[in-house]
Amino acid sequence: VEAGVNKLDNADNELVLDGGFLVPQTNSFGHTFRDYHVESERQQGVENFYRTNHINQTYDFVKRMRTDYGKLNKMEMGIWECCELLNDVIDESDPDLDEPQIEHLLQTAEAIRKDYPNEDWMHLTGLIHDLGKVLLHPGFGELPQWAVVGDTFPVGCAFDKSIVHHKYFEENPDYHNSDYNTKYGVYSEGCGLNNVMMSWGHDDYMYLVAKGNNTTLPPAALFIIRYHSFYALHKSGAYRHLMNEEDTENLKWLQIFNKYDLYSKSKVRIDVEKVKPYYLSLIEKVGITILPGEVKMVNPGFSPSRQFNASASGFS
Repeated sequence: VEAGVNKLDNADNELVLDGGFLVPQTNSFGHTFRDYHVESERQQGVENFYRTNHINQTYDFVKRMRTDYGKLNKMEMGIWECCELLNDVIDESDPDLDEPQIEHLLQTAEAIRKDYPNEDWMHLTGLIHDLGKVLLHPGFGELPQWAVVGDTFPVGCAFDKSIVHHKYFEENPDYHNSDYNTKYGVYSEGCGLNNVMMSWGHDDYMYLVAKGNNTTLPPAALFIIRYHSFYALHKSGAYRHLMNEEDTENLKWLQIFNKYDLYSKSKVRIDVEKVKPYYLSLIEKVGITILPGEVKMVNPGFSPSRQFNASASGFS
């Protein structure tokens, strides 16, 4: 799938935008990916999830959660221990997979590692991108799923119709608030996504954790962590009027990452013990420890090793 499309000249040491990973035709249930309307055993539960999510994710709710969890005063544990904490977590918003989340983390990281063996920062980003789902654990507040998982979107401005199950926003108080229901809302054109409040969940929490501890992961990794569930942007092209130049550059990395995040989901299990030593070495490389909800990375060294050629890549 997409073979030969959007490839760059390797002789110029530029990033190949489409590696050898083949996009499967169907998900683990035999349906197309991200089909929220096909009748399946998970469809009704997923729709009920989004109804609750869309009603409750308001501008004021997000402000409260960012203030509370921005204190980074929860549990203390290592990164791998944090991964194992997700062994019992099934994402209620995901129509494509019902496996424990640690499987998804490793499937994503291993698929990236196969195509981009020299981009070790992306391997680690794949491993940790969903660690914010520990918010479901009692030690991190035991938040309900609607406040942790699912697609994310800006609050404080109009809810774009590309957002899955958009109809349920009509029950959200902000939908009828003239301060929040216009194209720009409380924002301005080109203000930058860093100045936009996103619906609260695991993406924003993990971003706060890393940012609050001066992570040495590159900006592209932080962008991926914070916006990998922002499908209205990176799949539908909505909200581009709020982006600045830095967002535009980082979005290219996110669109690469999303392929592996979404399409690596399968019933094929990763041999955890086989790959564990490699990921422990990456964790040790940057000295990552979660301390009261924090991620500390003490050694620099992660950076994108190659650059984009925007004109050759097909990105506009």
